Amino acid sequence: MAEAATLVADSIMLIRALLTLTHVLHVDETTTRIGARRRWLHVACTTTLTLLGLGERSRQGANSLGVLPQFRGVLVHDSLSLYNGYPHARHQLCGAHLVRELSAAAEDHPGQRWPAQIRWALAELNKQAIKARDSGLTEIPPERVRIYLQAFHRGIAVGLSLHPRAPGRKQSQARNLLERLRDRAGDVLRFADFPGWVPFTKNTGERALRPVKTQVKISGCHQSEDGAAHWLTVRSYLDSARKHGLSAFEAIHRAFTGNLWMPPVALDA
Repeated sequence: MAEAATLVADSIMLIRALLTLTHVLHVDETTTRIGARRRWLHVACTTTLTLLGLGERSRQGANSLGVLPQFRGVLVHDSLSLYNGYPHARHQLCGAHLVRELSAAAEDHPGQRWPAQIRWALAELNKQAIKARDSGLTEIPPERVRIYLQAFHRGIAVGLSLHPRAPGRKQSQARNLLERLRDRAGDVLRFADFPGWVPFTKNTGERALRPVKTQVKISGCHQSEDGAAHWLTVRSYLDSARKHGLSAFEAIHRAFTGNLWMPPVALDA
């Protein structure tokens, strides 16, 4: 695996550079084990490129991919606080995560309508964004946006009135969710400002991690960090090549026969 990782190094270098320059970047993370130690797998990807790495559950760990410190586009992610430390990037908070949190709030507070109202507004805005994209439009018709934005903001206002702040720093889950929706409304709704460009969810990032997690479950954990790092390097190369129509066999054969696959220099989201 170390030899393969060395052979694909030039491709990985270009993948890293292209991800740094892309317009929209999906980031995600999950746990794994290296021997007896828990570590974090980080991914930065687009629909055409994948970069995986190993690190801590921290901004330093995410930085180890070599992409985020220089990134200036839109980061699509969950609300993990480590991603807030990139002031030069804009953000899109994963809508699927927010919908799940709103569904949980609806179950916890069955007599309150604000979770369903906000969830409905987000779902309708997403439908309108998809419709605009498929119609070749660069924006959702303003008369449609107005209806759903009004429902979104009114739902937040009602929820905040029903869940006032408690003394001290610790707040209820409902209050924390509502404050995040209020204070980061621009990052929640960015997908509606740029239909067809900024997605509603970070599904691309989750899909990039899913086969890695599955393989770890089947094969067990790595015994050394070097071995895990080499494996993730090769996985990054293979998944990026797959996104361009190459089989794993063809991509690795090219690496070992002096005809390394290199990603095309095009900035796609």
